[in-house]
Amino acid sequence: MRIGFHASHEQLAPSRLLSLVREAEAAGFDAAMCSDHFAPWGLAQGQSGLSWSWIGAALATTSFPIGMVVAPGQRYHPAIVAQGVATLEEMFPGRYWAALGSGEAINEHITGDVWPAKADREERLRESVEIIRRLLAGERVDHDGAVRVHDARVWTRPAVPPPLKATAVGPATAAWAAGWADGLVTVGHDPAGLREVTGAYRDAGGTGPIAVQVHVCLASSLDEGLGVAAEQWRQGTVPGEVMWDLEQPEDFDRLADPGDEAALHSAVLIDTDARAMAGRLAEVASAGFDEVYLHHVGLDQSAFLERARDELLPALREAVA
Repeated sequence: MRIGFHASHEQLAPSRLLSLVREAEAAGFDAAMCSDHFAPWGLAQGQSGLSWSWIGAALATTSFPIGMVVAPGQRYHPAIVAQGVATLEEMFPGRYWAALGSGEAINEHITGDVWPAKADREERLRESVEIIRRLLAGERVDHDGAVRVHDARVWTRPAVPPPLKATAVGPATAAWAAGWADGLVTVGHDPAGLREVTGAYRDAGGTGPIAVQVHVCLASSLDEGLGVAAEQWRQGTVPGEVMWDLEQPEDFDRLADPGDEAALHSAVLIDTDARAMAGRLAEVASAGFDEVYLHHVGLDQSAFLERARDELLPALREAVA
């Protein structure tokens, strides 16, 4: 079981995250990941550095694998994504992966293009994946569809292309992604719901490792944990059916309900006892996961990493052994 650290660009400046990813490796995490955002989810988070710039520095100053969630097709042309992942893998062979998703309006609306329906976004992603794979294989690519490419080729390529995984939050998308992905990344901490996602991916023939990102808050008291979640991860209370279509952090803040304790508990795994949290995380891992990435939703990441080093990681490794 690979246990990783999630670096949250929405909440912390990239210079601080660079220090934290080194702290995470020293604390005993096996890997790290991040997501590429243009904007934070809410005003209280207040950051959104460019993950492409950061991940090169992070890989250069650590020794463990680091992956990134990115959405090709609108904000990023797939040829540029291909060039980016090729460059990172050439510099850091075997240590980089990309998880490709269909995107969210909060990041993609900035182009001014129409925000497509989900089916159209998935078609655009599928075309983008094919384009990226062909470019990584050294082909000259022309394509005219949901995205357009004119006689492109990537000149600097790694000896072996990096894994191109898929992102999915539901079983239908997971099953769809099984036809093209080198692995799957999902999010949550409800074992029953997560088992549906992993089962759909594997039943549809999906291969490669399956990873889950879990939002956690290891606090000194339940009230403190709820307060941290309400301030920093309140967008987790926004109804899922509208999250993909909102364009601004203010929209998420307007629709969030930070006073809904049940919704906060559903969005963030909150606990005061590291061993108890490890048991809950082990139950999540048992839903078919090869990798678990922990995202502490609070801003005091160093305090979390200390408790992870001394309490949480040893207990979690014992629980999943």
